[in-house]
Amino acid sequence: MKQLLFIFCILISIVFVGCKESVNLGIQVISQEEMQTLLKLDDVQLIDVRTPEEYKTGFIADAQNIDFYSSTFAEDINKLDKSKPVLLYCKSGGRSAKCAKKLLKAGFVKIYDLEGGISKWEHSGLKVNTTF
Repeated sequence: MKQLLFIFCILISIVFVGCKESVNLGIQVISQEEMQTLLKLDDVQLIDVRTPEEYKTGFIADAQNIDFYSSTFAEDINKLDKSKPVLLYCKSGGRSAKCAKKLLKAGFVKIYDLEGGISKWEHSGLKVNTTF
């Protein structure tokens, strides 16, 4: 009986771990170092999901600003190429995580979310642009 209970517990654990991984399939939270490496690729789409006012205070080079709170947000993300990797960031990671889920539902293939957002990026001493 104890063996049967043990096997049952293992199977339940496998099911829960498998379900958790499938939810995050296609979304990967990445470090600043990983972001820098991915930015060197030609086919990535770097998206800053902060407001235009926040964007103007400093942004990662070559980032396109698509305001998560904008009424045209859904239309704006649908203009992106779903087959190319998307790198997302916001101020600290909250909005970009929500955006990543929306992109996944919209059919995007590979989504990267910068851990800690631009705040952590700057805190690490990495450069941000303030001119357009």
